[in-house]
Amino acid sequence: MNANQIITILGILVAILAVFVEQVGAHAGVVFVDMGPINGFMKPIANMAGRMAYTVAAVAMPTVANSMDAIPAVGAPLNAIIDNIAVMLAGMVVANFLLAVKDSAMGSND
Repeated sequence: MNANQIITILGILVAILAVFVEQVGAHAGVVFVDMGPINGFMKPIANMAGRMAYTVAAVAMPTVANSMDAIPAVGAPLNAIIDNIAVMLAGMVVANFLLAVKDSAMGSND
């Protein structure tokens, strides 16, 4: 396992715990805002298709998750978990965007 996989797994665990444990939920936003960009800067997505897929997912996931509210009992927690993961994913997208801008302005090392 590499560091990115560990960060992703920790992010998913925090996303789940934040829904069910109030003390975790109170600080989860800070965790996601930190983990997303760290993950994005550590392993940038090289190809444009991959970056676009992550961007679309970051935008679409919360919208799709809202439809989970229609499922009795488990819908609202599923919606919250997916929303939490989307926040972390958005941080990754922002980090990759910043790296792409930097590469465009300064030239990449490839």
